[in-house]
Amino acid sequence: MNKKIGRLFKGDKVIWMVFFFLCMISVVEVFSASSGLTYKSQNYVGPIAYHTFTIVAGVVVAILTLNIPCKYFKLMTPFLLLISAITLLWVLLAGTKVGDAGRWINLLGFTFQPSEIAKGTIVLAVAQILAAMQREKGADKNAFKWILWVTVPACVLIGLENLSTAAMLFAVVCIMMFIGLVPFRQLGKLIAVIVAMGVFAFAMVMLVGKDVSATEQLQTKTEQLAQQPNSGQAEEDTKKEKNFVEKMFHRANTWKSRIMKFTKPKPTPQEYDLDKDAQVAHANIAIVSSGVIGKGPGQSTERDFLSQAFSDFIYAIIIEELGLIGAGFVAFLYIILLYRCARIASRCENNFPAFLAMGLGLLLVIQAMFNMMVAVGLAPVTGQPLPLISKGGTSTIINCAYIGAILSVSRSAKVNKELADDKNAKVAGSDKENPEKVA
Repeated sequence: MNKKIGRLFKGDKVIWMVFFFLCMISVVEVFSASSGLTYKSQNYVGPIAYHTFTIVAGVVVAILTLNIPCKYFKLMTPFLLLISAITLLWVLLAGTKVGDAGRWINLLGFTFQPSEIAKGTIVLAVAQILAAMQREKGADKNAFKWILWVTVPACVLIGLENLSTAAMLFAVVCIMMFIGLVPFRQLGKLIAVIVAMGVFAFAMVMLVGKDVSATEQLQTKTEQLAQQPNSGQAEEDTKKEKNFVEKMFHRANTWKSRIMKFTKPKPTPQEYDLDKDAQVAHANIAIVSSGVIGKGPGQSTERDFLSQAFSDFIYAIIIEELGLIGAGFVAFLYIILLYRCARIASRCENNFPAFLAMGLGLLLVIQAMFNMMVAVGLAPVTGQPLPLISKGGTSTIINCAYIGAILSVSRSAKVNKELADDKNAKVAGSDKENPEKVA
């Protein structure tokens, strides 16, 4: 029985343990945080049953992915780049909107975010470029150019609807270039350009956008709908009248309001407006009322008031229910995940699987860091879910595929012989010093 299980769950055992704990925490906390969904639908089993099914499907995808030798991932790169380009353009032109963000595509009854596929695809392409252009003293200077040709268009397309995801992806690529020994002069110039573009984008958002709360945005949208005729022709005419700047910066109001909220002095508890700052306010209440050990699983009170408690702000619910100990344990799981990815990468004989494992590990951990920083008030609200924990459909399955790819590297990548020999020598030396263990 144990042999059969071992054959099924191949690869790095520590990553499997981290993955298992994250999935278990996800099932428990999403069930607790989905009280709003169950109340609206009057179906108390449906939401958690769907999420559990998604987790199980994700585990199956991870197992299938880890059984693909990592060398075959290279063959998938051109097809994934083509799919990413088509779907990113599709969502930009005819994506399904939720709120003021059009990030989703409906295809054959399934809804997914193309940015989730594009993130892993860009990491895969960058890993391949860095591996192919490695020289004795580091990466060839032309690697920088090819990486930008692949990364910048994808980040621009993603950033028009999801700025935080684009920024996170670009940060991961920059770290991969640093690890891949891209010349520091080129990285320095890139940082200077990023700073200049960031200042320009910040200025445009502050000029074009309006600092309005989520409640005011909803009221304005309701008034506009009330003033329009019942026919859909007026809506079409309004869309046609939008100029290029409005289309490019249609989310400027949201970005500006988030920036202004984050930069304003924090109000006292008596001054807090629970209507205008509902998400941040109830997240703070959840954290403050948690204590060291928390209220216990399923005992959250703020889940009934906190919007997106099962997604963007699930870490606040984890803190409320599991306390500082539970929150620290979740953060520690992501640290272990990144550490094991680094260990796997350091043992690889070839460059491509090493860069791929590190890139995917950074992608998951940096997103988790963003989510946790938002929940505790250290970063403006970004809308990033907590990987492998937050409620999700295709995003959860794709994150599980990333875990499967990392496990594939740990299982199928060639191990550096020198490191393996050193490890065997240390084990042999330890056995000689302790003959009782050998006996």
